[in-house]
Amino acid sequence: MSPALQGGIVLVVTLLMLVSGIPVAFGLGAIALTFLVTFQGFDALHVVAETYWSGLDEFTLVAIPMFVMMGAAIGSSPAGKDLYEALDRWLYRLPGGLVVSNLGACAIFAALTGSSPACCAAIGKMGIPEMRKRGYPDEVATGSICAGGTLGILIPPSVTFILYGIATETSIGRLFIAGIVSGLMLTGFFMIWTVFAISRSGFKSHAEGFRYSWKEKFSSLPKIAPFLIIIAGVMYALYGGIATPSEAAGVGAALCLILAIGIYRLWSPAQIWHILRDTMRESVMILTIIAAAVLFGYMLTSLYLTQTLAQGIADLHVNKWVLMFLINIFLLVCGFFIPPAAIILMTSPILLPIITAAGFDPIWFGVILTINMEIGLIHPPVGLNIYIVNAIAPDVPLAKVMWGTLPYVLCMFLAIIVLCFFPEIATWLPDHLMGPGKG
Repeated sequence: MSPALQGGIVLVVTLLMLVSGIPVAFGLGAIALTFLVTFQGFDALHVVAETYWSGLDEFTLVAIPMFVMMGAAIGSSPAGKDLYEALDRWLYRLPGGLVVSNLGACAIFAALTGSSPACCAAIGKMGIPEMRKRGYPDEVATGSICAGGTLGILIPPSVTFILYGIATETSIGRLFIAGIVSGLMLTGFFMIWTVFAISRSGFKSHAEGFRYSWKEKFSSLPKIAPFLIIIAGVMYALYGGIATPSEAAGVGAALCLILAIGIYRLWSPAQIWHILRDTMRESVMILTIIAAAVLFGYMLTSLYLTQTLAQGIADLHVNKWVLMFLINIFLLVCGFFIPPAAIILMTSPILLPIITAAGFDPIWFGVILTINMEIGLIHPPVGLNIYIVNAIAPDVPLAKVMWGTLPYVLCMFLAIIVLCFFPEIATWLPDHLMGPGKG
């Protein structure tokens, strides 16, 4: 059987598995084992265990549970509420100031947690009821939180960047730095659209003449200042070459846990157990997917499927931007059905030789890929953020939530286009801080 036909069979079976609802890790592992035995016989099983565990034999992976713990510690505290209230007091005079405050809170919370669901849930629980109470349309209230939550996988620390860095052997430090300006740009696009849309509608959330005093503004800062200092400290340690991502993640997790206990009095055994339980649950899920994806990748390579695909694309002889357009369409479709972690681990090793051969920077492509994953988070049927927001506001129809996310999806498309025209937005800062290089 030809590699092309084998690849077609593997593709169809994998898609059927992923859309069936089977846990991704188990599904990928089962497919890898099935096709290895089918096409190479039982002798191929001799390397399965070694390949599976080698996928986890990577020191960089230590960063994942540490960043997850950062998110769990902050998400279990009222830090999101305090962050949201502080920004509201400073931005309330803008048209749609409350929505802008929520987006800003999502951006900062993303820098603390590295998790889209945590960001969406923490800010949404406070922000959505408050926006609806002040009369904002349901589409705006829910759509903005869905979109803001996606910043959790773009603004570092980002588990998505860690997975991409491991899968492609590119520098995680460079990826983190590349995500800073790109994430701020996308946040800016979200805010600009919000201000424009609210200004056009003439909606005002506060009574005429309403003011927050300077005392009220500054009184909101003390509780959130320590967390902002942690962000600055972790970023400085990473980008200043003081610590590796794993070391910085460990320090950040410890400090966030200490602050959550010290500032918000989360010192009961039940509260600590809740944080540790959530950390373990999400970390095990991610690491199991990584190990299964490594085994899946070994199967693809052993059957010469990745090589055949890469050669087939290379033989198309199309313009490199046409190639990038096709890759973006492919990633977009994948994001409709498959979780981001699975997409990155399955596709990155295949796509990396293609994009490097076409002359694209792998760090820049990591940012493009992540924005595509963000779109998948607010687009059904996977659309995790949509379902989180729907759980927070169950009386808002799902259709309204999805319509509310549409302008922000278009903002993400705009961000991809801008990055294609100006790749330096993603690459300048890593090159400036760490010197020229690719990965």
